[in-house]
Amino acid sequence: MTNPGPVTDVSIGGDSIRLGQFLKFAGVLDSGGDVKEAIIDGYVTVNGEVDRRRGRQLQVGDVVAFDGRRVRVVA
Repeated sequence: MTNPGPVTDVSIGGDSIRLGQFLKFAGVLDSGGDVKEAIIDGYVTVNGEVDRRRGRQLQVGDVVAFDGRRVRVVA
């Protein structure tokens, strides 16, 4: 197994945020259209599992990955 690389912590200033919002907020993707496409096509994982719901509520500690980048939700 290869090392997936470092995890970047991104503070959301609260307890939860929707997956689609977080991808834009964290700077992983630039536009809502890109976010929608990446999630629907199954390129985004949450805690190591593909999740195709833009509205999924992320909690503090969740790790989101896309295109080799991993970002963790922190308060």
